[in-house]
Amino acid sequence: MASELRRSLDRMRYEVLPVGNARVEALDPGSTVTVTASPARGIGPTIDCTERLAAMGLRAVPHLAARSIRDHAHLTGVLDRLDAAGASEVFVIAGDAAKPLGEFADSLALLRAMERMGRLPARIGIAGYPERHAFIPDDSAVRAMSDKSHYADYVVSQITFDPRTIIDWARDLRNRGVEAPVYVGVPGVVDAHRLLRIALKIGLGESTRFLRKQYGAVSKMLARYTPEELLDELSPQLGDPDSPIAGWHLFTFNEVTKTVQWRDDLAARLSGYADRPA
Repeated sequence: MASELRRSLDRMRYEVLPVGNARVEALDPGSTVTVTASPARGIGPTIDCTERLAAMGLRAVPHLAARSIRDHAHLTGVLDRLDAAGASEVFVIAGDAAKPLGEFADSLALLRAMERMGRLPARIGIAGYPERHAFIPDDSAVRAMSDKSHYADYVVSQITFDPRTIIDWARDLRNRGVEAPVYVGVPGVVDAHRLLRIALKIGLGESTRFLRKQYGAVSKMLARYTPEELLDELSPQLGDPDSPIAGWHLFTFNEVTKTVQWRDDLAARLSGYADRPA
């Protein structure tokens, strides 16, 4: 499976924050880079960053957070800016704002609004949750995924560290009729203490327990997390026709340079394995 994993590294998606300094110059031209949305800052910085990335020759994909979009006029303005920037792909989420800014309470409402307007982007991604959603009951999350899947070209999973949980969830999606490919969301190269804090903040109880089990007590955790072990466990799914897993979506937390260096080092090692005589 080393060759399958090696090829998948060239198709990885990268996620950045629209704040701080993400050194995207390290990425290959044409790389897919998604831009998160902040409930505190609103959708503006996300679109600003998307425009900059697109102008740099990257495939920029904004997170359209429904709860950060006021109304149809606001949505029209956002879509007009994306059209002008040549950004034809979006990742549609509800967003983390406690209350909607205006008309759109969830991602399905935003998708339906764009459909009624005749403004559905050429390519649409939606989020999936291998673990329980921190705020949405399980039955509601399952129903929402089914409804949204009709619009989706792909699904990106929330961070989960247990490969068995990811595999079972992805196969369950397929069994429920969701045919869209899945890009597994994994952290890039990041300080492990910071990663644990993020996991706790977004309500990943099961993943937090798994992370602690893998790395031991918090005080003894490795200084740096890399997703290599998780990708290695999941890579057999890439060639399995019964699995919807199609590749990886890296949450870089703006540590783009370190993540790309890790990717290149892993690619070189995997290429070396492939070149060895049988």
